[in-house]
Amino acid sequence: VGEVGGKLHTARSRNDQVALDLRLFANEAIAETLVKLREFQQALINLAEANKGVVMPGYTHLQPAQPVLLAHHLLAYFEMLQRDVNRFNDCLKRTDVMPLGSGAIAGVAYNIDRDFLAHQLGFSQISQNSIDAVSDRDFVVEYEAVASLCMMHLSRLAEEIILWSSAEFNFIELDEAYATGSSIMPQKKNPDVAELVRGKTGRVYGKLMALLTTMKGLPLSYNRDMQEDKEGLFDTVDTLLSSLEVFTGMVKTLRVKAENMEQAVKQGYILATDLADYLVKKGEAFRTAHDIVGRLVSYAMEKGKSFSELSLTEYKGFSPLFGEDVYSVTVESSMAARDVTGGTAPKQVEQALATAKKIIGLI
Repeated sequence: VGEVGGKLHTARSRNDQVALDLRLFANEAIAETLVKLREFQQALINLAEANKGVVMPGYTHLQPAQPVLLAHHLLAYFEMLQRDVNRFNDCLKRTDVMPLGSGAIAGVAYNIDRDFLAHQLGFSQISQNSIDAVSDRDFVVEYEAVASLCMMHLSRLAEEIILWSSAEFNFIELDEAYATGSSIMPQKKNPDVAELVRGKTGRVYGKLMALLTTMKGLPLSYNRDMQEDKEGLFDTVDTLLSSLEVFTGMVKTLRVKAENMEQAVKQGYILATDLADYLVKKGEAFRTAHDIVGRLVSYAMEKGKSFSELSLTEYKGFSPLFGEDVYSVTVESSMAARDVTGGTAPKQVEQALATAKKIIGLI
């Protein structure tokens, strides 16, 4: 376009243009991330819905603790992801700010209409301080911080998928597309996809720490050190989006071995807390009930008996409050008793599923 092209530099600096482009990229990345998060949440809801009657041991310290519904467990990850959705939406509010018109540092000496520019470029607001506008990379740090949290959530699920698909647990089976064989052991079916995402979590953390370290010593305003913001952001976006996509596919094709989960619930003394609650309802103080049931568990282990195999006489040897109705303490009664908002009672989980569907627009 000849000499007209030279005028394109008017009222523009590399500093505010770079800040502008990076914000445009981040706006698009956040929008795409939110779509991927919703798709993954839907996959979790579908898996929970398809297995909402399946009972599994709930774990604390990786030890069997209390019976829960598998759907309740899966919806815990829905909640984590919903917090990620909220955080990315909050991040978008601070990213969706147009810096153009800030010039190199002090603003521009031309009567430009910044609000018009913002509208044309799809921004909802304009920056209020030219020095801050060209030197601010908080929005990049924030994306990487939220991405780190999201990857941490994926990594926790990855760990459970790895455990659950092992021969020791045998709770689930991964589709062939999301597992690999061994180079020398024909029997192996390794959960490599889950392991890769677990490993890439550290990669995303590293990008966050790198940018925080780069920014911590920079005086105002723009410094060339800040070109280090891009590689980390681009890699974080690629890593998070691909991780969400592959996890969505893995969860969609995952097969639950309901009978193995339910068998695991029957092993051990997972109803111990319910027996303590039973005594409390009979008037015993919880601390005392806790001690009584602790001794009862030790006795049952020594005799090689389950709770259902203990006689009423044996029960009464630990507390006269035990009656025939002690045998009504079951896995089903345990879950039904947790009929509070956020609990694992079937009615509550049904409500939680409906709420989750509403959140992502399924109903």
